[in-house]
Amino acid sequence: MNGWLRKLGLDRPELRAWAMYDWANSAMACVIVTAIFPVFFARVPCAGMSGNDASGLFSLVTTIGMSIIAVLSPILGTMADFNGRKKGMLGGFLVTGALACAGMFLIHQGDWLLASLLFILANIGANGSYVFYDALLPHIASDDEIDRVSTAGYALGYIGGGILLAIDLGLILAPGLFGLPSGDGLTPAQQSLPSRLGFVLVAIWWLVFSIPMFRRVPEPASGGFPPDYQGSRLFPIGAAIGRLIETGRALGRYRQAMLMLIAFLIYNDGIGTIMRMALIYAEEKHLDEKVTIAAIVIVQFVGIPCAFLFGALAGRIGAKLAIGIGLVVYAAICVVGYRMETEREFLILAAMVGTVQGGTQALSRSLFASLIPRDRSGEFFGFFGTFEKFAGIFGPAVFFGINRLTGSSQGAILAIIGFFVVGGFLLSFVDVKTGQRMARVEETTGHP
Repeated sequence: MNGWLRKLGLDRPELRAWAMYDWANSAMACVIVTAIFPVFFARVPCAGMSGNDASGLFSLVTTIGMSIIAVLSPILGTMADFNGRKKGMLGGFLVTGALACAGMFLIHQGDWLLASLLFILANIGANGSYVFYDALLPHIASDDEIDRVSTAGYALGYIGGGILLAIDLGLILAPGLFGLPSGDGLTPAQQSLPSRLGFVLVAIWWLVFSIPMFRRVPEPASGGFPPDYQGSRLFPIGAAIGRLIETGRALGRYRQAMLMLIAFLIYNDGIGTIMRMALIYAEEKHLDEKVTIAAIVIVQFVGIPCAFLFGALAGRIGAKLAIGIGLVVYAAICVVGYRMETEREFLILAAMVGTVQGGTQALSRSLFASLIPRDRSGEFFGFFGTFEKFAGIFGPAVFFGINRLTGSSQGAILAIIGFFVVGGFLLSFVDVKTGQRMARVEETTGHP
């Protein structure tokens, strides 16, 4: 049994506890960000608005939340390295996000302002916590196991998110089985009750399944605040910003890590565009709502074994080449999407996405982690988080532009291939061994 756990990257208690946070947090990503809250947002708090107005408002609040955390991520990560409180700061964002999800129970028809504020806070909480969660990875996993551990986290995330999504869909589709009001003649509050209870379940799930990480994962040692900043009026924020400027310059020295970040920004933009635009594309093709829900579930559960397989594949051929294979599959997904006409083909597309989505993103995280010094993981992953949040700006813009020019999204789907080609091309120039050697030298000597 221990041998199998080692192959999966889960053979030690701290590794399993770390990966369980993905299980906990993915419930929020799956239910709030992807599957249920967007539809709830349009139908309940935005009741009475046109479909375009509701979609536009949802896009705006998503952008606000992601932009706030993208700006804060590097500063927060740097502060966590200084004060040795990665877990403490993670916990603060976790509680913020979970309380926002629980607060969604109070949303009723016309409460678009409350819904917007809570959604922004939930996004800030989830994505802010991931800065510190990712930064813990290089402290608990060695170089030869980091890929397996990272992909194991994504795989458990698919399981946790998928299970809670299934429970929440059960509440919505068959409320009578759970003792909730059902049938005709329901008030608006009774109609929305299953969804609102589902949001409370997200908060409980997120909090409860995060406990193992706080109990089992050790807090990395503090790097200490630089003496130059301890007398500053803005201490410790001034220290964090000063160190952040130094980190930006340091990325120039860590050329392989910087090149990896740029490649990631481009190809992850393509990945994010597919994730965000898939359901809109399905709506354009007039696919049944049940088919789109089934597609989300397929992505979750196909992703479980495939994430583990990507970790094993990286152990044999290296993370960079495994990511490259994932990008080739994504290019094929764009071709199939361009030709898609039927519901069956959309489900096939969902299965294809599930094979590569978790593995590609998990290996990107672990590859970057191997190219940076461990004692500066917070600040470097702050930059990684910023690149990750801003990825997805250009792809939707290209999608929108081609859609307007041609009157169809088919050409836009095909154009997304360019992000995978350019990102993969830049990734091919990353010298992994040289980058890892430079990072380990700084850890040992204190000098780059």
